[in-house]
Amino acid sequence: MKTKTRDAVNAFIERNKHALLLLYFMIYLPWFGHLERTVTTHFHVIHVALDDYIPFCEYFIIPYFLWFGYVAWGLGYFYFKNKDEYFRLCTMLFTGMTIFLIVSTIYPNGHYLRPTTFVRDNVFVHMVKWLYATDTATNLFPSIHVYNSIAVNLAVWHSGNFRDKKVIRIGSAVLMVSIILSTMFLKQHSVFDVVTGIIMAVFMYMLVYVQNPARMPAGERKYERKFL
Repeated sequence: MKTKTRDAVNAFIERNKHALLLLYFMIYLPWFGHLERTVTTHFHVIHVALDDYIPFCEYFIIPYFLWFGYVAWGLGYFYFKNKDEYFRLCTMLFTGMTIFLIVSTIYPNGHYLRPTTFVRDNVFVHMVKWLYATDTATNLFPSIHVYNSIAVNLAVWHSGNFRDKKVIRIGSAVLMVSIILSTMFLKQHSVFDVVTGIIMAVFMYMLVYVQNPARMPAGERKYERKFL
């Protein structure tokens, strides 16, 4: 009986050893929490002229909050359904998140874009007020909301699991764009944060996904060109 139990436990560990990658959050969360507590007043102000032309719109709080479920879904889905894509997604997510932490540590940053008064009073504004109260306007670039959204969408579009599921692929892309826009329309991020998040995502995409076309099968090259 003990042998069977031990074998079952060993088999479970073997099947789920890739879960160890998620221990990264034991590094990320305390580090980010430290930055949120310590970077409060003395920081480099992030601002570009285009920020002043983007109006505040509280309705974008919906896609902004959906980001949490989107990233969690991406990790969970590929964890169970596609280990290769799971490893690529983790590589992209965790590398970018680490770069973000290093940048915020070396170059403390923040902004003064948030409105102090609101034209409307509705449930969405109350949600925004709660967000402002729980999340400081510091540690902004590259925007992890932007970067992680792009990373999950790349995983969806590159995965053979969704190659013939246009509704899911298009839905993922629409949600990604909505999340990116939400960071600016909620005044959570400057355009600068968004652009740097996109640049970092492009750079990591080249490292994680792009392969030597000469070594790729013809069918895979065709799909790669279609994606790009």
